[in-house]
This record gives sequence, C-alpha cells and structure tokens, in this order.
Amino acid sequence: MSDLLIDAHDLHKSFGETHAVAGVSLRVAAGEIYGLVGPDGAGKTTVMRLLCGALQLDDGDAAIGGFDIRRQVERAREQIGYLAQRFSLYEELTVQENLRFFAEVRGLKPAQWAPRSLEILEFVGLESFRNRRAGQLSGGMKQKLGLAAALINAPRILLLDEPTTGVDPVTRQDFWRLILPLLRRGDLAVLVSTPYMDEALRCTRVGFMRSGRIISEGPPAMLRRRLDGRILELAGAPEKLIVDVARRDPGVETAERFGNRFHLRVALGQADVVIERVGAAIRAAGGVVESLHVIDPQLEDVFIELAESTAGH
Repeated sequence: MSDLLIDAHDLHKSFGETHAVAGVSLRVAAGEIYGLVGPDGAGKTTVMRLLCGALQLDDGDAAIGGFDIRRQVERAREQIGYLAQRFSLYEELTVQENLRFFAEVRGLKPAQWAPRSLEILEFVGLESFRNRRAGQLSGGMKQKLGLAAALINAPRILLLDEPTTGVDPVTRQDFWRLILPLLRRGDLAVLVSTPYMDEALRCTRVGFMRSGRIISEGPPAMLRRRLDGRILELAGAPEKLIVDVARRDPGVETAERFGNRFHLRVALGQADVVIERVGAAIRAAGGVVESLHVIDPQLEDVFIELAESTAGH
C-alpha cells in the first residue's frame, strides 16, 4: 500500500473488565477515506483516541505518518488533525480567536497560522463570520469551525469521530462536500466513524465494528455483494399482516422495515421460492402485495446480517 499513513496492528484497550478494543488492525493510505461503522459501544471512539495518543495502548502497535504512537507520540500527533465527537469551542472567543488558540496549542507561529487560518476559513465558508463569537454560530457553522481547527496544522491524517451526528441532513451533505475535495489532493488519509450508511458509502473502505473488533472490512460495493440475490423488497397492506406472514416463512431469515417497505433476507438460491410462497400466503391471509422482488442489497442489510452472524462472539 503506497504512502501508508495509518498502520495499526492488534490494538487492545480495556477499562476494568470492559474490553473496549480487542484486536483491531487497520491500514489507511494517502488518498483513502476509511469508515468505521458500528453500534454505540462498538469501540469506534476508543480506536480514534488510541490513534491520536489521547489514550495509551494496552497492547498492539500503531504508526501514524511513519511515527510510532508509543515511542514518538508528539511527532505522531503533529501528523494528525482530530475532530472529536464533542468538539469543544470557546464560545466567548470569535471564530478567528478560536482558530488562533488551536493553532498556538499545536505550536504554530503567527507567520504560519495567520495566512493558514484565512485560507481555511475561506475553504469552510466561514470567512465572513471570522469576527463572530463561536457561541453565536449555528450547529452547522460550529461543525465547520471544528473542521477548520482540525485542519489548522496542515495534517497528513484526519481523524473524524462521528463528525455529523446531531446535525440536519443538509448540513451533513455540506460537511462531506468539504471533506471529499481534501482527498483529491492525494496526500491526506481520513479515518471517520459514522452511524450513517449514506456516509459509509462515500468511503474507500469500510470496517464494521462490533464488541471492540472489526468483523468485516472492504470497499462498500464488495461488502454489498455478500448478500447478492438474498434481499427481497416487500410492500403491501396491512403492514403488520404482511410482515408477520413473511417472518413465519421458513425461508425468510429476517424482515426489517426500510421506510414504507420491508427488506426480507432469504437463504442463497431461495429467492424465487420465497417470493411465490410469501406472496400466496399474504393473499390467503387477506393481505395485499404491492411488490415483492429481489433488489440490490444496501449496506444496512449487510450490517444487520453481520451483527447477527457475530452475535455472542
């Protein structure tokens, strides 16, 4: 892997009896965005904090931009821009003053941070708000200021811990419109944790975490192929009746709501048989089938299946 910027092997971290990270390995090269996806408590934030040196490893090794996170922690941190899940702004300071503070904490001299901050504020769309107090910013603007602070030291590696949680869908789209052009330069590696599948689809590779481990990883398209031919979309009425009938069919492994429809997961090679059998059973029970057919799997389907197949491991 050319220009490998994150190289982590067998990371472990426990808090008392809780094994928050239990053998995580991941590699991210320049120009890549790697998405960590998983439920709350899976260990995503702990991985981020281990990689930026905020927590000490119990076991394992990690090189950040070529620097050992144990023996060269300060040099490793110099390579990183980190946007924590709960980014702490100084609300009484202006946007510009916040950036200056974060720049000076990173050891930047005025000759470095002054032109850099103007460039970044223009990039994130906050240049006309640079004299506004941070406490008066909207949620989306605060998020952009958080990204600006993470970029102030011109990092080679960007760690983003659920950066769009709690903001509206339009603001989430705006945030990603800022991240993707950064990658096109080809000299930056991004590690992002997210609960959103539409964001995971934007990643070069995705790692699904559960109970402190990465249980499957790969490009989103490859992960989705895992369930090719096994996902049916069911729509009809009344909804409770049709899903109850579907769940009773021996060929249906799960039936989950997706908007106003249901996704049925079936055993490989059973789609046609299940379509015929479930359709007939719904009509016999007095229900109406509007549609019942094979569809391309979504990442949500894959992650549901992965979570079930590793439950208890």
